[in-house]
Amino acid sequence: MRKFFKYFLFIVVFLFHGFMFSVVNYVFPHYDVTRVTGVEVKRVDKDGPITKSNPADGPTRDVYYINTQNDDGKIMVYRNEDTRWGFPFYFKFGSANLQAEAQALGNDNKLVQIKYYGWRITMMDEYRNATSIKEMTADDTPSHPIVSWIFYAFLLATLFLSIQFVRGWFDSEE
Repeated sequence: MRKFFKYFLFIVVFLFHGFMFSVVNYVFPHYDVTRVTGVEVKRVDKDGPITKSNPADGPTRDVYYINTQNDDGKIMVYRNEDTRWGFPFYFKFGSANLQAEAQALGNDNKLVQIKYYGWRITMMDEYRNATSIKEMTADDTPSHPIVSWIFYAFLLATLFLSIQFVRGWFDSEE
């Protein structure tokens, strides 16, 4: 029974830390260097984009999309939606301005750096949410998610300490 409880605690520790790694990866910003190839706006409601097969059945809102392609040919679509006062707390209110800036940079075919959070999950129509965009020149170096790296290091340290604590707790009783 003690062995079962020990492995159960290991599983709980791994699941908790895996969940926390996922939260840090989703919520904290990341950066992509790419080129804007187009922009679009879709009217959506709680069920997704409004179409003939999905008529509006409640309050609607505009969601902006930024289409990009990097120099390797990889295509990525970013959602550009205000977070307002909601989670994650980016307090983003200017999605229309960001869309206009992306369109201007795309018209000039300039290299840009997009700051975003979230994941692109194609099967569930989930997009990364762009929070800012800036032009990149040849001298610029891309930004890095340093705060995320600090949290990853902290979580690795707590994972190691948690495993040592559980091992020590069970080994000391034998």
